[in-house]
Amino acid sequence: MIKVKVVRVNKNAVLPVYATRHAAGMDISACLDEPISIDPFTTALVPTGLSIELPEGYEAQLRPRSGLALKHLISLPNSPATIDADYRGEVKVILVNYGKEPFSVSHGDRIAQMVVARVERVDFDEVHSLSFSDRGEGGFGHTGISAV
Repeated sequence: MIKVKVVRVNKNAVLPVYATRHAAGMDISACLDEPISIDPFTTALVPTGLSIELPEGYEAQLRPRSGLALKHLISLPNSPATIDADYRGEVKVILVNYGKEPFSVSHGDRIAQMVVARVERVDFDEVHSLSFSDRGEGGFGHTGISAV
């Protein structure tokens, strides 16, 4: 268990919560003075009213909620969005409406989920060639579609 500091930059903000005992992500809620409407094929930057401080070596990933994606075609265009350990501003969520109807977001609506994950920093070692692998340069569908 790691500790993440959180500040309500808006007193009405809803703290992130795990909806079930084994949930990987915490539900993140909108913090709004009045509802907003997201027209089809447009985006909105939705405030959460929260700022967080992650421990060094961790990131928070914002991801879409499956129910919003399935029922309303609401997603995050930059998914997963990354919140770096040194960011101290308000957490805001970019929502996109891929649906055919406007979508309304009200205060307290669960709009995304947050997964906190460990990250490793790398040091690139520039070389003249890479080791052989069976896959080689195969990518972008090289294994086909069918699983049977």
